[in-house]
Formats: sequence, structure tokens, C-alpha cells
Amino acid sequence: MKKICLLFLLITTSIFAQEPVKVDLSNPNATILTHWYFLQENSYEPENAAKTIYGFEGEEAVEIAKKLKQIIVGKGLKFDFNKIPMDSMFVDSSQVLNKNRYLVFPMQLPDVYLEKIGSNWYYSPETTSKINEIWSNVFPWYTEQLLQIIPEFGHKTFLGIELWQYFGFVFLIFCCFILFYILYRLVYFILRKLQYWIVHYKNQDVNIALKKLTRPIVFLLLMEFAKKVLPSLFLPLDINNVLFLGLNIMVTVFWIYVFLKLVKVAMSIYAIYAESTESKLDDQLIPVLNNFLSGLVIFLGFLKFLTIFGVDPVTVVAGASIGGLAVALASQDTVKNLIGTIMIFIDKPFHIGDWIEADIAAGTVEKVGFRSTRVRAADTSIFQIPNSALAEMIVNNKGLRAFRRYQTNLGVRYDTPPELIEAFVVGIRKIIEIDPGTRNDAFNAEFIGFGDSSLQILLNVYFTELDWNSEQASKHKLHMEILKLAKELGVEFAFPSTTLMIEQFPDKKGITMPYNIDKERTQKVLDAIK
Repeated sequence: MKKICLLFLLITTSIFAQEPVKVDLSNPNATILTHWYFLQENSYEPENAAKTIYGFEGEEAVEIAKKLKQIIVGKGLKFDFNKIPMDSMFVDSSQVLNKNRYLVFPMQLPDVYLEKIGSNWYYSPETTSKINEIWSNVFPWYTEQLLQIIPEFGHKTFLGIELWQYFGFVFLIFCCFILFYILYRLVYFILRKLQYWIVHYKNQDVNIALKKLTRPIVFLLLMEFAKKVLPSLFLPLDINNVLFLGLNIMVTVFWIYVFLKLVKVAMSIYAIYAESTESKLDDQLIPVLNNFLSGLVIFLGFLKFLTIFGVDPVTVVAGASIGGLAVALASQDTVKNLIGTIMIFIDKPFHIGDWIEADIAAGTVEKVGFRSTRVRAADTSIFQIPNSALAEMIVNNKGLRAFRRYQTNLGVRYDTPPELIEAFVVGIRKIIEIDPGTRNDAFNAEFIGFGDSSLQILLNVYFTELDWNSEQASKHKLHMEILKLAKELGVEFAFPSTTLMIEQFPDKKGITMPYNIDKERTQKVLDAIK
């Protein structure tokens, strides 16, 4: 029982021992506390709050102190006294001039700041001289007239809020609904005009993207309208703080959405341009750019969210820079591949669908991604080549050939008469000249030498079709025509063999092939080639 009584005595003593708040202007924290404390309902002494105003006295100083509070409440801003400096010699490092100044809300109210004059801190003369201008920037033009026409019953309170404030809030929502339908048609019309002014053609995908872009833009305009009107309702600070926080979050979300849709519109327009170009690499660039720009928008939106929740913008930028450097150092290979990707899209050493040979990889380019390029080999296997390595390789782009070169040797039997060889070569030349799938101004069909088991005829042609399948079809057609010519002329192809000739054998004659070298017959065969 004694312990309980002793505890009760200590508690009551500590309560009555607390000193009341006095006017203190010795540092920024004390000055703001003095101004704010003496304008609260339970401690309302505006004369003491007016002592934070420099250069004014009496009712004029009181009016300025009240307006400063109205401005801060109207913007829904709350003081964090744990962050306000208590150093009497505080110097704001963000200021160009090395003076004892402190910006209360540097982002939201850059014109409202404290300044040390003599040994005390006051709201600066510049702030107090511009108080009416600052007040007008926060509150709409009709605010003073609105307060004068509110009837007596409108000031009755319910749950700490006056009735006229409830009606004003409902009326604001009603106005937003009406403005939405008006602005939607107006914004969509403007966007269509801008789109047609930038690119002089219409496209269904672009129109759909513009419609999706219109709605968030209208919402952004409505939220800016609401932020401008809300201060005129003079709602309590806690309610304003929640409303403005919610509006700022929604504004950031919709800006992210708007920029994502802008990226989509830009990609739709670029896709139309890419379709008009011969390069397939432009088509491949669309998803790469879309992913990169979308990621950038989301990242910047995340940084904006941090500032909404009270993180210093300088800290955010510094953190993003340091974080970016750390990520770059930790993922050097990824950065190298990204740079390699950029160089591939700038230099364009190959296009989608080209057949390339790079180091041990040979195949058709299927995709160029952020990190690597996918090449499909002839056996349908996949080469996944890092773009950093590919950018440094010697790439032989078969897809950029003007023609596909084909070279082979035709071997005919050694006992083929010279007349037939000459006719055979002339016939091959004629076949190539009349073939629409080959160049008829650059080819070779010549008797080039003597092989181990055959007479060698060089065949060197250039196919006009660059596709691999078309090339094989052209080869097939050419081979078949040559085989038909050989059959008509009676020319036989040799194969690796060894022939034992016994010229002197009792009652036996040497082996002689029955070649027909009649000139008229040979000429008829050549003339029949069409």
C-alpha cells in the first residue's frame, strides 16, 4: 500500500512540476513551437504567437501569424519537431548564401522560412511581406467571399467538422463528376490532333492507346482541381493531411500510368515505322525499348513515392546514384551485355532472320534481347550468345550477301572424248545463262584439270535467292538440268576407282566405251536446251 501511495505521489508531483510553454525564439524548433502552440484551441494566445513575426506588432502581427497557420493547414502539412533543428547557429546548407536560415517546408512552401535576426529566430521579413501573395496561391480567389455568405446554421459542428464543410466536400465531388465527362472528350480530341500533327496517319492500335491515355490525364486534371479547391473548405489539419497524402499518391500512380501509356503509344507509332523499313532488327528493337522505358518509368515513380512519404529529394537522388553505382559494379557482366546490345542496335551488323557465322556459332538470328542474342543453327539447336561477346566477335553475315555462291567440281570419265567435254561445258554454260535463279553475267564452267580418277570441270555459279531453302531448290534444278544434258550427250560421271587395262591378251580386245561424237547430233542436243 505504501508503494502505491508513493507511486501516486511521484506521478502527481511530476504533472504539477511541468513548466508551461513560454515564448522562446532561441532556435528554429523553439520558434515554430511557439507559433504553433499558441494558436491551438486549448492554448490560444495569438499575441504570443505573433511574437514570431518580425517587423510587425499588434493586430497586424496576429493576422500574419494566423494566415501562416491557415496556409500550413490548408496545404495539409505537419511539423516533425524531431527533425526541426534546435541549434541556434543553424545554417541551411541548401542555401547559396551562407546565412542562418531554415526552410520549414522547402518543397511545398519554399517562400516560408525562418531567419535569425540578432539573437532570435523569426519568420523572415521576406515571408511576412509576401504573406498575402502566399495565401492567395494556396486558397482560391473566392475563399473570402465564401466565408462571408455561410449562414449561421452552417457553422454547427458534427464530429468536429462544420456542416458547410460537409456540403462543400459533397459539392466538390459532384463538380468532379461533371468535369470528368467534359474533359474526357476535350482531352481525347486534343490528343488525336497532336498525334495526327506529329505523324500524319491513323492507326487503330494508336487510337486505342490514346483512349486509354485520356482517362488518367483527365483524372490528373481533376486531382489538381481538387488540390486547389480543398484549402477553401478549411478542414482540420489531420483530415487535410490524409486527403493531400492520398491525392499525392494517386497523382503519382496516375503519372506512372500516363507515362507507361505514352511509352505504349510511342512504341505503336514506332512499330508502324518499323514495318515500313526492310530491317527486321527495328522490329526486334520494339520490345527491348518498351521494357527499358517501362522499367525506367516505374523506377522514377518509386523514387517519387519516397519523396511523398517524407524522404528528402536530395537523399533520394544521392541514394539512387550510389545504388546505381553499386548495382553497376556488382553486375558488370550485365552492364557489358547492355552496352553490347546498344552497340548492336546502333551498328546493325545483322538483322533478324540473317544467317551469321560468329566464332563457333553459325545459324539464323532469331532474337536480340537485353542480355543475349539467340541464334538457331541448321540442326535447330540454339546458340545463346552474350551481346558483350558478340559485339567483339568477327561476324560473317551471310544474310547481307547480294548472291549465294555455289562451287563444285564435276568429274567425268578419263576416256571421254574432248569433243564431248567441250560440248558438255558449252551446254552447262547455256543452262546457267537461261536459268532465272542464277546470275547470267558472272559464272564459271571450265575444264580445269586432271584428277586422280576423273577429268575435273569447275562449276561456279551465284544464286539470286538468298534464302537457304530457295538456294537448295535452285541447286536441285541446276543439278537435274546438268544430269539431263549429260545423259543426252552420253557423258558419264566418274567415281573413285582403279581400272586395270590388259591390252595384250590372247583373243581379247581392249575395253573401249562406245562414245558417239557425231557433231550434228551433239549440236542438236545443245540446241534443244531452253
